[in-house]
Order: sequence, then C-alpha cells, then structure tokens
Amino acid sequence: MTLMNILASRSSRMKASGIRELLQLPAQPDSFSVAGGIPDASLFPAEAIAGAYQAVLSGGEAGAALQYQVSEGYAPLRRWLASEMGKLGVACDEGNIFITSGSQQALDYLGKLFLSPGDTALVTWPTYLGALQAFNAYEPRYDRLMPDGGNMTPDAYRAAAAAPSTSSKGGGRVKFAYLVPDFANPTGNTLNRQQREAVLDLAGELDIAVIEDAAYRALRYDGEPVPPILALDCARSGGIDKARTLYCGSFSKILSPGMRVGWVCAPRHVVEKLVLMKQASDLHSPSVNQIVMHRVAETVFGDQVDKLIGAYRQRRDALIDALDAHMPKGVAWSRPEGGMFVWVTLPEGADAAALLARSVKEARVAFVPGGAFFADGTGRNTLRLSFTLANRRAVEEGIPRLAALLRG
Repeated sequence: MTLMNILASRSSRMKASGIRELLQLPAQPDSFSVAGGIPDASLFPAEAIAGAYQAVLSGGEAGAALQYQVSEGYAPLRRWLASEMGKLGVACDEGNIFITSGSQQALDYLGKLFLSPGDTALVTWPTYLGALQAFNAYEPRYDRLMPDGGNMTPDAYRAAAAAPSTSSKGGGRVKFAYLVPDFANPTGNTLNRQQREAVLDLAGELDIAVIEDAAYRALRYDGEPVPPILALDCARSGGIDKARTLYCGSFSKILSPGMRVGWVCAPRHVVEKLVLMKQASDLHSPSVNQIVMHRVAETVFGDQVDKLIGAYRQRRDALIDALDAHMPKGVAWSRPEGGMFVWVTLPEGADAAALLARSVKEARVAFVPGGAFFADGTGRNTLRLSFTLANRRAVEEGIPRLAALLRG
C-alpha cells in the first residue's frame, strides 16, 4: 500500500529546495562554494549565548524557561522588539509583535492567513525561494510585482479574478504583495523610497496587504538606510493598527539561525489571528530560546551587527573585485550595498543549471542557479553568489575558475 495517492492537492507544489541540496554536496579537495546563503557560524556570539543559557537555567527564570509560554511570545522580548521598531519609525508596543520560530514560519502563517486556492500573490521576479515554498502550500497563482511600475491595473486584476479558472486570463483575487526591500535574496538589490511608496500606492489601489521581509535590513555596508515600508505606511495611514504592511524580522542573520526566533510586527487584529494559528500548530516558540534571545539581544545586538558588517563588507568587496577582474564580457552582476548576495546575469540563452553541473565537476565551484527564484520558471541565465562564507582562497581561486568555464 502507498499513501502517495491520497495526499492533498497542495502537496504537489511542495518541492525540494535546490539550495538545500547544494549544501549537502560532498566536500571535495580543492572545491569551493559560493552557494549557501547562510551566516558565518564563526562570527556568532557563542560566548554570550552560552552565558545567557547558563544564567537562565541556573537562576530564577529556569521554571519559566522550561514551561509553556503564551502564544504571542515572551513579553520582555516583544517589548524590546517594539522599542527597536520605534527606532525605525514604527511606533508600536508589544501587542503589535508576534514571535515565530524563525521568519520562515511567519511566511507560512501569513500565506495560510491570506491565501485560498487560486488567489493571486504578487512577488518580484526573482524573489526569495523560501517564500515561494511557504506560499505554494496554499495553492496560489503568482503575478509579477514591479516596483518601478507596469503592474496590471486594479480593473484588470478584478477582471482576471472574475474569469473562469480554466481561462488563460483566470486568476483569483490578489491578496498581498510580498517583497524583500533591503538587500534582497537573491539579487542583493534595495528599493529606494520612491519604489517603496509605489508599492504602497499599488497595495492601496488593490486593497491588499504588503508583506515586508526584512531579514537582511541590519546588514548595510554602504549608503543611507531607507525607511521600512511599514514606517512609510504608518505615516500615511495614521498608525500601525491602520496599516496594511506586515513586517517580518529575524535574529537568524545576526545572532543565531539555530535558535529559530523571528517575529512579525503588524496591526493588532492581524496579530490576534496569528496567535490563533500558533495555538493550532506548535502552540508557542521555545520558551528558553526566547528568554535567552532577549538577554543576548539586549546586551550584544548592536555590537554584533557592527562585527558582521566589518567582516561581510570585506568579503563582498573581494567577491566584486574578483568578478570585475575575471568575468568575460557579456556577464553582468549586482553591486549590493548590504546583505549576503551578488546576482549574476549571463548572456541570453545561457543555462545556469547546466553550467552548475559542469562547474561542480570541472571547476569544483558551486553556486545557485537563478531559475528557482522565478515564480514563472524563467531566469535560466541567472545565478546567485553568496559571500558570507567566501574566504579569500575561495574568491581568489574559485571565481577565476568559474570565469574560465564561462569563457569556454
């Protein structure tokens, strides 16, 4: 007997992440990877985290740390996050903060909250693969979000929603626009203020939510910060409880991804719905991790951000310099002001997935083909490079090898 013939229809859209598979490639002598978009574990504040666990579990908080927690999350951590959001121009309190087991869980919950089968989600081309994986479980359609303009009109979206699902023009009601406005995964690009305002204009015309994924916001190496979309929204709408933007944050890129602590900053009526979802799934994120994260964030967050900026800026510069020095004509790449990624565009007709197979075998260099980041399956001539784990040897030897392969 097999159970595969009784799975829900949504399971057909659950695909393995090619990035995860790349991370599992066996390490070979003289091989280099600029594939995995993960932070450098050697830079984690391990001593501060270990000390916080020791203090919590050996002191008066031990009982609370090992006990059930309210579904909203540990109140002191939510208050600290509300204070941090205030520094970004978002006046709120702990009632607007909801703790999740990483920001990936936040995306899953928001997909569940808004999407019915056949509804439309607006995403950029390309977009974060993990968001597509989270949303796919709720069987949406995707349309392209273009912050510079050129999106369909509200009337066109309404007509598409009214068309039969079997029609080539059929598409469910638009529910939200999802984007990573700061140092996006995978492109590394950042939206300027005008583009962020344009997203809010479109969301207002369509009467939809905006999901702002701010996982990389703190990692700015150059230039001036741009206000979060949520801050711009609050200024327009008259406060967070009247806003349509839902801000997803994470400690994973700064302090520790293994502790799985993320959050959503949103209107109270949205937080209340998310709490109900939490109660129906994992009840609450681990109490001890929330309490420890609060202690660590209060004491070392700012210093840790500065430490990462110093290290990652150098690695970004080294990667860009290597691309400038070695890549053949016809290849272009982004120059991110922060984050973890550089986006490479190959000449039209090139196939980055086929190139990867050759690169792993012949050049012993791994990267991420870009096609998986496009909801419509395009982008075959693009690829993503990550510099957070790229040491000097990986860049100085790996990039010339990749460039030589491209030159043929």
